Amino acid sequence: MRVHVFISGFVQGVGFRYFLKRQARRLGLNGFARNTIDRRVEAVFGGEKEKLDEIIKICRKGAFLSEVENVEVKWESPQKDIPSPFEIIR
Repeated sequence: MRVHVFISGFVQGVGFRYFLKRQARRLGLNGFARNTIDRRVEAVFGGEKEKLDEIIKICRKGAFLSEVENVEVKWESPQKDIPSPFEIIR
């Protein structure tokens, strides 16, 4: 399965993408994270449904120093290619 998330709040400049990378790799998920021009973090995760549910919870909780205001979740077709292992796109 595949999920596309947009995290808003105080999530840039606090290591949020690196936090997601560590958590995604710990869970064995593929995908990527990047900053958006509107000050959100965008991430795509691919893997098993229960692991994706867990990473969504982690996104909502946030990293140390971050302040998550909203997490927009979009389930997508698993047929699209995503990076493996999880990486940060600049």
